[in-house]
Amino acid sequence: MKTVHRYLPAILCSLTLLGPAASGARQTAGTGGLESSFDNGLSADSLRAWMKILSARPHHAGSAYGKENAEFIAGKFRSWGFETEIERFDVLFPVPESRSLEMLEPSRFTAKLAEPPLEADATSGQSSEQLPTYNAYSADGDVTGELVYVNYGIPDDYTELERRGIDVRGKIVIARYGGSWRGIKPKVAAEHGAIGCIIYSDPSGDGYTAGDVYPRGGYRNESGAQRGSVADMPVYPGDPLTPGTASTPGAKRLALADAQTITKIPTLPISYSDATPLLEALGGPVAPGEWRGGLPLTYHLGPGPAKVRLAVKFTWDNVPIYDVRGTLPGTERPDQWIIRGNHHDAWVNGATDPVSGLVAMMDEARSLGRLVADGWKPKRSIVYCAWDGEEPGLLGSTEWVEAHADALKQRAAVYINSDSNSRGFLNAGGSHSLEKFFNTVSRDVPDPQYGISVLERRRAADIVNASGADRDELRNRAGLRLYPLGSGSDYTPFLQHAGVASLNVGFGGEDQYGQYHSIYDSYDHYIRFMDTDFSYGVALAKTCGRTVIRLADADVLPFDFTDFSATLDRYVREVGELADRLRDEAAERERELGDSSLTYASNPAEHIETPGPLDEVPYFNFAPLQNAAAAVREKAAAYSELTAGLEKEGAAIPAAKQQALDAVLLGMERRLTLPSGLPGRPWYVHQVYAPGAYTGYGVKTLPAVRESLELRRWADVDPQIASVAGVLMNYAEGIGEAIRILRGN
Repeated sequence: MKTVHRYLPAILCSLTLLGPAASGARQTAGTGGLESSFDNGLSADSLRAWMKILSARPHHAGSAYGKENAEFIAGKFRSWGFETEIERFDVLFPVPESRSLEMLEPSRFTAKLAEPPLEADATSGQSSEQLPTYNAYSADGDVTGELVYVNYGIPDDYTELERRGIDVRGKIVIARYGGSWRGIKPKVAAEHGAIGCIIYSDPSGDGYTAGDVYPRGGYRNESGAQRGSVADMPVYPGDPLTPGTASTPGAKRLALADAQTITKIPTLPISYSDATPLLEALGGPVAPGEWRGGLPLTYHLGPGPAKVRLAVKFTWDNVPIYDVRGTLPGTERPDQWIIRGNHHDAWVNGATDPVSGLVAMMDEARSLGRLVADGWKPKRSIVYCAWDGEEPGLLGSTEWVEAHADALKQRAAVYINSDSNSRGFLNAGGSHSLEKFFNTVSRDVPDPQYGISVLERRRAADIVNASGADRDELRNRAGLRLYPLGSGSDYTPFLQHAGVASLNVGFGGEDQYGQYHSIYDSYDHYIRFMDTDFSYGVALAKTCGRTVIRLADADVLPFDFTDFSATLDRYVREVGELADRLRDEAAERERELGDSSLTYASNPAEHIETPGPLDEVPYFNFAPLQNAAAAVREKAAAYSELTAGLEKEGAAIPAAKQQALDAVLLGMERRLTLPSGLPGRPWYVHQVYAPGAYTGYGVKTLPAVRESLELRRWADVDPQIASVAGVLMNYAEGIGEAIRILRGN
């Protein structure tokens, strides 16, 4: 893995080239002394001790140790002065009754489907408590068929197979992890007629291609396999049986057969040790170069002669999960909530995922509790949450949001999420109305390794890795650009269902993490190969703790709309360019068909069919979207000018105006939602950020318009443009209300 040490001179050199942004005055919320006291209350030793306790045993959803961990966390919150409760939900969580994978032809092979204990890893032998390697929410099934290698198993891969005349109908596919969220792989396979799906960990991803494997190094060894959910979460997360409704006693539940998010075909994850004989037995064309992984074999596509039998059967029981909530009530505006969360469940022991982020959050809470005990009185209420059931499908956070939807609509100001954490660079995504604010926070947190701010180190690395116009743009920016949020962690129900402005924060990039969702994601692995001294856990606590303090104590919620407007302009431009590109592709296909219906690969014996013509792409009216973006831009500039003027004059906003302004600002993210939701996905109501229907974790911005184009649903494009434009005009009107309050008219 490329470490920072190899390019640190270039990064440090680039700091001198950052321009005015790097040397600008640091902006704080006037809480310097408070934040210093907060920092002094943090302890890497505490993070280490809590990780050892919380990762001591497997603690998946519904497990005995999962409940014990929830009670341990709740006890800590109470001891730090938080009003604390544990909220229980009962959710569908299947676990395997049986799993088997056999190759029947051209030779016999039975997959081990097991991760052996290692002497160097003290908790890896807890087999009686470990969940086996499996994919949650896979369908039951016992299927036999020829095998086809489908690369990452994403839609473009099936297009390539079709060009080569390979049909997966009635066959079992084998896909490697990567390229998309795992749940997309069986979804797309089923849509193409496959009867089963195998997902394996190729060493080119997180195995020996990256470095030494565990226990010598930190990367995935030949027996390591990645557990994980394959529920169709782009339709909705949470309990598959209670979409849109909390899974509480008496809740109406769907019949299992009616649950949209359960896969249609049996699916199983395997190690690269188990995958090797299957891939070696494949015939057919040689895979394209970019499809070839890191195994010492020739990658063929099939189908056959490898023939396999895949059989999985699950329990389909409801299990209890336990969300922990601790609250420090606000004194001035107690009905405005700043919510901070990290999940506590894991697939097995989960030292990195999620305990590394959880223990940082716990130390934040402890230090904030000390500040309150010493006399600090936050204006807004601070709510710390440890979610259960995140791994199977964001169960705990989704059910909690659905249970408290009305309260969140009235009270939730911002949600701050973390998940796994390690050593390296700051990574931050979220609502772009929080971008300016978060940059002031990250500019004030020192990087543990080099002393410069975590913002400056991230910017320097981004500049080194960019080129041309992108590099110039990064140098001229005053801070970091937040990445837009798709899915993959507990911000999803807050942002994309409840319309709560959200942030997702963590550190990483200098670790050796090949143990994702395996039994080797352990304390022993973490202290050797991840954030070995927990200094970046403390950095995460400093970053998120400052975020919480400044949000809780701000006279007015620190939203700014100029960064959102600039980002929105880019998204609007992108969907227009996407339409042009699709039109160009259709024209190019027509030219190809005019020249020949046949092209040749590097091996002339393997011809590749040119696909048929693409349907004609109409011209769309993007003017409503462009006009709405212009309205947002105009209002955002006016609001920024007003607030900057007040700040320059040192003028305080009168208390009555503060309350009125907060009432508008608290609801601004909600203005980016539509109650009817996205086309075919009504649970997702946000019209600017959503996980893609065929990307899973990957974000789609302006999703209703973008996916109508990508899925070639031409009749939907103009209506969705008009619909989203209306949402954006409503957002501009909200900024206008804030301007009128500031001006006093």
